[in-house]
Amino acid sequence: MSVQRTGRRAPGAGRKRLDEERRNELLAHLQGIVLEEGFARLTVDALAARLQCSKTTLYAISSSRHHLVATVLKSFFRDAAEQVEQEIVAVEDPARQIAAYLAAVGAQMQRMSAACYDDMLDDDATREIYTVNSMAATRRVGEMIHAGVESGEFRAVHAEFVSQAVGLLIDGIHSRELLGPTRLSSGDAFIELSNLVLAALTKVPGSP
Repeated sequence: MSVQRTGRRAPGAGRKRLDEERRNELLAHLQGIVLEEGFARLTVDALAARLQCSKTTLYAISSSRHHLVATVLKSFFRDAAEQVEQEIVAVEDPARQIAAYLAAVGAQMQRMSAACYDDMLDDDATREIYTVNSMAATRRVGEMIHAGVESGEFRAVHAEFVSQAVGLLIDGIHSRELLGPTRLSSGDAFIELSNLVLAALTKVPGSP
């Protein structure tokens, strides 16, 4: 299903200026709607009515419906990344850090409904936003694995291969391909992923 192109910018729209507080307030409301319901069938008219603002106000955030959706999803992933990093900043042990990171990523992605996830992957622009952020999460896990291997906390492994494998499994959880057959919730799946990764990285007693 492709994103409908309804609600394009009207002539002269997008020139209104919003102060930062108002813009952030509207983005938070928009984010809640999009994450819960998806966006393929949302129109700017409907959003303006629900938020009790004008379409011109929404166009002040982004110049078209399509760009508005992209802005909302970018704000979600930015906020999610910041929250995840805040949750692991005080965790120094590499194993606990990876476990905390994956659990935090799982908690953030649980905020996105199946409808929103499907709509996001059905549109080229929003799928690219997801891909960029998924790759960033994969790189972050890779950094933690590299750090653990270099410090001697983890056994010697090909850190890049392991991190890429983790990225594929994260995608499988996000897409729910791994949830149906296992009957796991997203949160439980990330716990299992954490256990799997740590089992692969943990040194066997007596090993160098």
